Amino acid sequence: MELLSPAGNIEKLNYCYTYGADAAYIGLKNFSLRVKADNFYEDEHKRVIELKNKFPGRRLHCALNIAFHNDEIDRLIKNIPYFKEYPIDAFIVQDLGIVPILQKEFPNAELHLSTQASCMNREAVKVYKSLGFKRVVMGREASLQEIAEIKDAVPDMEIECFVHGAMCIAYAGRCLMSAYLNGRSAQEGFCSHTCRWDYDVLAQLDPSKDAKKIAESGNLVLREHKRPDEYFPVYEGENFTAVLSSKDLCMIDHLAELKKAGVDSLKIEGRMKSVYYVAMITRAYRKALDALDGKISEEEAKPFVDELYKVSHRPFATGFYFNKADADVAVSGASDSPFELSAEVGTFLDEKAMEEILKVADDGRKLRQSKIDAMCEPERKAYEKRVADKPDMHLPYVEKMEGWKMYPIEPLNMLTKETEIELVSPDVVGNKIEWGKDFLFVNPENGQVYNWVCNGHPCVMYTGLEVADGTLLRSKDPEYVEGKFRDSGR
Repeated sequence: MELLSPAGNIEKLNYCYTYGADAAYIGLKNFSLRVKADNFYEDEHKRVIELKNKFPGRRLHCALNIAFHNDEIDRLIKNIPYFKEYPIDAFIVQDLGIVPILQKEFPNAELHLSTQASCMNREAVKVYKSLGFKRVVMGREASLQEIAEIKDAVPDMEIECFVHGAMCIAYAGRCLMSAYLNGRSAQEGFCSHTCRWDYDVLAQLDPSKDAKKIAESGNLVLREHKRPDEYFPVYEGENFTAVLSSKDLCMIDHLAELKKAGVDSLKIEGRMKSVYYVAMITRAYRKALDALDGKISEEEAKPFVDELYKVSHRPFATGFYFNKADADVAVSGASDSPFELSAEVGTFLDEKAMEEILKVADDGRKLRQSKIDAMCEPERKAYEKRVADKPDMHLPYVEKMEGWKMYPIEPLNMLTKETEIELVSPDVVGNKIEWGKDFLFVNPENGQVYNWVCNGHPCVMYTGLEVADGTLLRSKDPEYVEGKFRDSGR
């Protein structure tokens, strides 16, 4: 089975491939249902081509899955020469109006039907096959049994299914709440996730008298905190309650069932998620799939799979795959993570660049020492006191360490010598590394060794550790309390 990961920007695309995705899906500016993702534009096709060359055999899918208005069709046609710059293997579409355009202009690209089309039965799949689609991304309401029946009926149609991430409470994501409350249409990529806002539950009847009657009467309502004069009915019927936010989907423990049902591609949701999320979730599913295929043992895969549960998420469920009851349970807010991404680690500096930094450090150290040597005794003591009182103003210079290399990093939050830092990579679960023993953070401009770093500081990591491509540094979130969830807001 193919592992398909979300790439909201060029950086995330790199991590998708680095952490094991067979394919990644992107959006092009203004034509994707994730407008708030960075998406791809300008000359980024050059970097995409570089990544495709770096990772031969990896596929690139492009989401053109908005519902098109006339003017958007015109813009699509106008932008076709630009789209052709990208090495696109498949287009994900829901609007049949653009199908003939894509077939004419991109004859070598596959057509994949978006989940937004809500395709859930064998007869619909047959129709889409006759229109030239090679793959159907199943509507999320389809069960595993239904998927197996579809695969049996149309065996040469590829089936793609979402296996992880946020689920929309509406029918296959076709929700109008955001457009109604915020003027931001989910169908045009502007979803404001209104289903996950904070609501009060109000009732016009006395709950002590007849709770069931209240629930079935339509007199039970929700009121969003920032809209005190607007009310939204909650209705409880036979075996269901119509209310807002769903659990997150997680099928990592059921890959064998998906394979048995005939699923060809496993899709992770989350083009708006962080680099850390994309990397860790992709890695977990990669290892689980490798174990399923016998490439590694289940024991080898387990530590990586366990890390999936340490990435921020809502309570997990299996959606509609096994039964509807699991999908009907609503939640709000988000769960917590004990870790936060601290830095992204780049490719190591070549020998020349590293020697230049070491030389700058050596020159600075010699100059400082010459000034100290020229000091009289009282002046030297005063200087030593200043160093002791304000060590950050008198940082030491880095010295050459045999076998160590320098890697450019971009700190994302403050890191001090007390920060618990772990190194993670495609094949390293999470190794604790010790400041001073395993690594140093160095200012590449003057060769000084930092006591702490934060975002905006020019920095290289000087280390003797083995650092793979795509390595990330994470740190323990000091505000995390196990068992206590902090709502991440909207």
